[in-house]
Amino acid sequence: MGTTDAYRPDPGRSRPAPYEPGSLLDLLSVAAAVLDQEGRIVLWSPQAEELFGWSASEALGQFAAKLLVDEDHRGDVLELFAKVMSGGYWAGVFPALHKDGTTRLLEFRNMRLEDKDGGVFALGMATDREVLRDVERDLALSLRLVAQSPIGLAVMDTELRYVMVNPALERMHGLSARDHIGKRVHDVLPVKNAAEIESAMRRVLASGTPLVDQFVVGRTADPAVGERARLVSYYRLEDPAGREMGLATSVVDVTERHHAATEARRRLALIADASVLIGTTLDLDQTARELAEVVVPDLADVAAVDVLDTVLGGNSAPPGQQAAVFRALAVASVMSDEATEAVRAADPPGEIARYDADRLVARCVTTGRPVLLSEVRPEDLPRIARDEDAARRLGRAGLHSYMAVPLIARGEVLGALDLKRTSNPEPFGEDDVVLAGELAARAAVCIDNARWYQRERATALTLQRDLLPQLPQNPVGLEVAYRYQPAGAAGQVGGDWFDVIPQDDDQSALVVGDVMGSGINAAAAMGQLRTAGRTLSALGLDPAEVLRHLDLTASGLDQALATCVYAVYDPQSRQCRVANAGHLPPVLMRPDRRPALLDLPTGAPLGVGGVPFESIVVDLDPGDQLVFYTDGLVETRDEAIDTRLEVLVGLLDGPMPDLESTCDMLLRELREDNDQDDVALLIARVRPGVVECEDSP
Repeated sequence: MGTTDAYRPDPGRSRPAPYEPGSLLDLLSVAAAVLDQEGRIVLWSPQAEELFGWSASEALGQFAAKLLVDEDHRGDVLELFAKVMSGGYWAGVFPALHKDGTTRLLEFRNMRLEDKDGGVFALGMATDREVLRDVERDLALSLRLVAQSPIGLAVMDTELRYVMVNPALERMHGLSARDHIGKRVHDVLPVKNAAEIESAMRRVLASGTPLVDQFVVGRTADPAVGERARLVSYYRLEDPAGREMGLATSVVDVTERHHAATEARRRLALIADASVLIGTTLDLDQTARELAEVVVPDLADVAAVDVLDTVLGGNSAPPGQQAAVFRALAVASVMSDEATEAVRAADPPGEIARYDADRLVARCVTTGRPVLLSEVRPEDLPRIARDEDAARRLGRAGLHSYMAVPLIARGEVLGALDLKRTSNPEPFGEDDVVLAGELAARAAVCIDNARWYQRERATALTLQRDLLPQLPQNPVGLEVAYRYQPAGAAGQVGGDWFDVIPQDDDQSALVVGDVMGSGINAAAAMGQLRTAGRTLSALGLDPAEVLRHLDLTASGLDQALATCVYAVYDPQSRQCRVANAGHLPPVLMRPDRRPALLDLPTGAPLGVGGVPFESIVVDLDPGDQLVFYTDGLVETRDEAIDTRLEVLVGLLDGPMPDLESTCDMLLRELREDNDQDDVALLIARVRPGVVECEDSP
């Protein structure tokens, strides 16, 4: 343990100040007596009176051996007295008589004194042995605890200079006790906030209120040790009388605990990020990319997400099959040369890759258990890579740690999350396996949802496309253009449809509708309503009557609701009869006029039942156009529908080239950031010229 030998205060620095009782000497109550050459007591201290019971008047002039020692020990005392008087020194424990007749063991220190005249005296100092032993035990225990404590301990004087440090603090600071003694904090530690630390110490000295467990992160004098985290406490030291003696400081190294807490927070943050960032859409590829990007760089330098090809095909792997055929979905990496080389060794997204049974990723998906290689050796690379070329790339990338965890959802292994470390020097550990497993489990559910949605969406889209008209011909007196656009990757297939139906007498029915809801059920309901509409159209009914029958049909389709605009154009009269069932109004475009929404009775959606429909007649001249559409073209989440309809009308205000270009322009301008719903769009323009009936004269 450090001592104060290397630092002694300058005695001229301050004047000595008187002390009130309460020091260690007062606690020991050291008695003093002086004997002349014959052994008589010539000086007697108050402490001697307290220790032996004799007052000064009773003790002075008496032979000390006779007054203070029993007969059995007087010979020994006289012999010791002669030794001291001859220039010797004696210290030890000796039984002494008390005035009350009892014998007590006292600790003695005896020495010879000389006055200026050559007179010789004996000075005896004594204290109670039990009291002294208690103090010695306390001191020995304190010293042992300080020396062996794993907690760094130091004592500083009132000017905040080190006067004692224990071995633990020497190790923490990387400096010997001698390098501490007499110095202040800023002399010992390379910390920027030394002035702040000393200010806190002075507050403790002034107030006497301890400052406990202050968390400090800083460097030591040894740059190789790096940054350390400590809990530092300050206490004012006082003597038994309460006088300020200095400051004690204790330092507990909590670096490992700090690193563990930091790592735990990092892991929790990673899991929290995963819950927010993974599965933002029902797009399978996007979900896989989100998983790969979440784990880089916090968990891995390179991450790949691969799904079993049998899973994407809707089949389970054959029993007992050991090889694994993957479809690569996503790869993410940190920006480093090593990671770039490792990415080149990975399977490019979209490609199919086969891994034989001896490959680690194949073992991962066949067993459904994580695979961990904390330290990758050169001979391990062929078990990780797809082929020899990929193994060489991984070797050049410096792959030193590898892990693969299965993607399992609802008890089925979907694929694997493949993780590699190249530039990160730390190897993967068991904690990393647990974390990766947690992330993979969360992501696997999202991937499973995405693949089932993708399959259902493909089925519904196929059904819907089969139910929509296939390249309808231009009806008599009209030129038509149309588009059907399904929802984007994040949206679901809906029940939008359009139709162009030839009728007798060269008339044509123009239909646009939208079944509320999405998925296969909406597509199936759309098919039934479209079929019913074509059947009713052949009867030549008024549009309002057609909608009435379609309303009855929708009422029987398991609570299906749909909106619809049904129009019949007569090229002879150049009139169009239109009825509406809760649908957005068509846009009427006339040459040299501003486009306008057609003023139609709103009507109730099909399937509500019991609400009458009404037809209106619109005169159409050559060049006039009607633009029919579903709400997916104009509706957004953050703008009112009236505002969006004004945008639509504004886009149509101006010279329009051909109808096909108009369709493309509307989809481009209105659907760029709005593809959450499908769209049916139909534009009809009246041809120039007079159309005559076949039986006209």
